[in-house]
Amino acid sequence: MRNKIFYSVLILAAINCCRINAQHQPKQPNVIFILTDDQGYGDIAAHGNKVIKTPNLDNLHNQAVRLINYHTGPTCAPSRSGLMSGAYGNRAGVWHTIGGCSILREKFVAMPQVFKENGYATGMFGKWHLGDAYPYLPEDRGFDETVYHGAGGIGQTPDYWLNDYFEDTYFRNGTPEKFKGYCTDVFFEEAIKFIEKKKDQPFFAYISTNAPHGPLNLPKDYYDLYKNEKSITDAQKAFYGMITNIDDNIGILEKKLKQLGIQDDTILIFMTDNGTATGHTVIKGETYGFNAGMRGHKASQYDGGHRVPFFIRWNGGNVNGGFDINNIAMNYDILPTLIDLCSLSKIDGPAFDGISLKPLLTREVDSWPHRYTFTDSNKKQHPKKWYKSAVMDDNWRLIDGKELYNIKSDVGQKINVAKKFPKKFEEMKAAYEKWWKYVSQDFGRYEAYKIGVSHIKETTLTNHDLHSESPLAWNQSYIRDPFYKKKPAMPQGYWMIDVQQRGEYEIELRRWPKEANLAMNATVPQQGVRTKWTEIRPAGIQLNFKKATLKIEGILQEQEVDMSKNSVKFNAFLSKGRQQMQAYFTNDNNEDLASFYLYITKK
Repeated sequence: MRNKIFYSVLILAAINCCRINAQHQPKQPNVIFILTDDQGYGDIAAHGNKVIKTPNLDNLHNQAVRLINYHTGPTCAPSRSGLMSGAYGNRAGVWHTIGGCSILREKFVAMPQVFKENGYATGMFGKWHLGDAYPYLPEDRGFDETVYHGAGGIGQTPDYWLNDYFEDTYFRNGTPEKFKGYCTDVFFEEAIKFIEKKKDQPFFAYISTNAPHGPLNLPKDYYDLYKNEKSITDAQKAFYGMITNIDDNIGILEKKLKQLGIQDDTILIFMTDNGTATGHTVIKGETYGFNAGMRGHKASQYDGGHRVPFFIRWNGGNVNGGFDINNIAMNYDILPTLIDLCSLSKIDGPAFDGISLKPLLTREVDSWPHRYTFTDSNKKQHPKKWYKSAVMDDNWRLIDGKELYNIKSDVGQKINVAKKFPKKFEEMKAAYEKWWKYVSQDFGRYEAYKIGVSHIKETTLTNHDLHSESPLAWNQSYIRDPFYKKKPAMPQGYWMIDVQQRGEYEIELRRWPKEANLAMNATVPQQGVRTKWTEIRPAGIQLNFKKATLKIEGILQEQEVDMSKNSVKFNAFLSKGRQQMQAYFTNDNNEDLASFYLYITKK
């Protein structure tokens, strides 16, 4: 009897001990990651902008740890690839925004995959821009729930036809769905719904707005906030209005986190993807807008192209207090940092190029080792060495291998001191040479969309991802009129495909997307109304095609085109493996135009 009592006491003690440990064991933090598009460092009031209205971002700035020497890729997709992979964007296969060079290599483990494998619920809302077909879509890379537009912006070629920021059709987990309201409001609303559903378990919510990327479409009320401001242009009034709309949504999100009682348990991050696209300009010697004294804008190798805001707050994890960190930091540092902060297990895959910044964020260290970091704006089919490049450390910038600047004393990068500091100049050149050799090892292999996958009925490819040195119809305005700008979008090029099952395939060539339901010879009216807060798309002109051609390695097929029909269909027996595919129309002037849309189905 005594033994039974003794063992019962031991069991009860063990249970109580487990309960106590469970009560004191910290819950893994939630992560909300807000990434805006084309908003620069100077497009926030807290950074010194006297015109823009961003009270909620200013409040977050005051509460957060701020990386004030933080850099990304100078354009959209390269910035995102480094962020998602923890690797240099070029190494991860993304050095361009179009042309088949904006697809995150399949072998890299993406940020949401890491969170998902560690038991987090994962959701993505807004812009992806790292691949528009399997296996590169956000739902293929670790997100449980997604609501997103196509390509790099609403209204680009892979996006749903006629989207214009209002009452649009987005893709929910890959399926088109009509939404009410303005794009930014929709993405935040869907994110908040996800957060409410998942509040009782760790979650990772990625809110990646397309705003304030052009076209500069926004609700009139937000334009009107700035309509009488004389120190900025009309375009900047719209641009600032889009940012204030984002700021209002951040305020709604913050209020919801407080209501749910999870604000302290949540890591909240705000950053932008590259330098400002519209927030600063010089016209006839007059400066409009604000760029925090930096040189260059989006796509520039100078700091104004890639130095961006980064705010991070985690009240429950001692990442707060409103202080600045001036050590050089990069977008590819964020994934290893979050793994460290959230105590996640790393998933097997290519090594990170970034490092964990946790010791800096939590003030565990007083000193930090010196390192060189790198970025470039190589928007080409074949990246060029030294092209629009920057080698950086805490205080120095080597630009294009020719110019040297000391950022500590020359934020505007006006005084080239390469001759004054030859040792530093040569040291940074040598660092770049080593970096280029490392990141360029896979440049000879483009990523390929997989077709003939058993669970996918149809694969859609668009002109956006055509490998070509010529101008592409990457935007729906070019679908409407390939000639509406000086350089016509009339490329000759190819798509990379990876056939998963050997057999018969139907390959359908179209001028207009399926959802438009238009004949090949159809025209469409101008879209939009010219106002001070919206942009228009040109009317769709008639194109006359006489022949359609399909080429896939040894396959060559041609057909006459009936312009009264919606498409031209080919049947081809495809072997398994990676292949280049060409599909184009020939017009009355014997000019070849790559098919704007392709639909591929296994028979």
